[in-house]
Amino acid sequence: MTHPSDMTASVSPPLLSIVVPLYNEEQNIEPLYQRLKAALSPLDLRHELILVDNGSRDHTLAILKQLASLDPCVTYLTLSRNFGHQGGLVAGLEHARGEVVVSLDGDLQHPPEFIPSMIAQWRLGFDVVYTLKRDDRSISFLRKQTNILFYRLMSRLSGLNITVGQSDFRLMNRAALDAMLALPERTRFLRGLAQWIGFRQIGLEFQVERRHAGNSKYRFKDLVNFAINGIFSFSILPLRLFTLIGSGVSLLALGYAAYNLLITWYKQFMDIPTVAGYPTLSVGIFFLGGVQLIGIGLLGEYLGKVYDEVKQRPTYILRERSTPREAPEERPA
Repeated sequence: MTHPSDMTASVSPPLLSIVVPLYNEEQNIEPLYQRLKAALSPLDLRHELILVDNGSRDHTLAILKQLASLDPCVTYLTLSRNFGHQGGLVAGLEHARGEVVVSLDGDLQHPPEFIPSMIAQWRLGFDVVYTLKRDDRSISFLRKQTNILFYRLMSRLSGLNITVGQSDFRLMNRAALDAMLALPERTRFLRGLAQWIGFRQIGLEFQVERRHAGNSKYRFKDLVNFAINGIFSFSILPLRLFTLIGSGVSLLALGYAAYNLLITWYKQFMDIPTVAGYPTLSVGIFFLGGVQLIGIGLLGEYLGKVYDEVKQRPTYILRERSTPREAPEERPA
């Protein structure tokens, strides 16, 4: 007869998946790997490292292949091209098999040494542990103020708790991750979706480190697209605002028409000559034209998102995937 203590001892510890999207990060991979292994070794968890080559043009893929050949815990994915940060992240999350999954960037601004603190909150029963940047010295004052404005606007528009300083340095348990990945959206704003799904969540502050090597791949255009995608993915309030603006302009126009009618009647009654109001007419035409063009632009943004969703193109295309020599045990069905 098997003793209960023997059965307990035979149960494998939970599997922790670490997902890291990489784009031209050849100088950062080795120090990232070393720090991850050092941070994970004290934890009573099995682990797998899922490193995603997001269409890199340097030696990122070659280094990932070398790591996978040396360490059975390393799995690499390579995408057919660069699918953006969110696309690379989704690819890694969809291939993660762990009971708990942590995602972080590959430039070492998200310190691997902070992962045990996130795991501690997961052990306390939290399903999602999101992180808040305490002080990011790598960005300018203008960028910081823009970020503050964006996150405050997102919170008000969406009604979600998207606080200033959130990033994709996040822990999710299997139930929360499966719920988020089950959402059918193609263009995903993961920071918003991770909040939208609910579950028991907690935020932790961490000190942002300087990038270990290289330059940020996030250009200003990418930041603008990221912000627009976030806003238009979670709220139709901009359309409602233009409904209110249109109603307000219509009321002003009616009021101005009544005012002109009274002034014209008064001048005729007092026999005062009137002059045609060309400046007023020009201002009115340009103002209304501008309002209409902005409204059409907003409609175009929403229509464009519908167009992208209707095409049902995949978030990413996988070109190659490694097969670990000693794959972690599968989760029970």
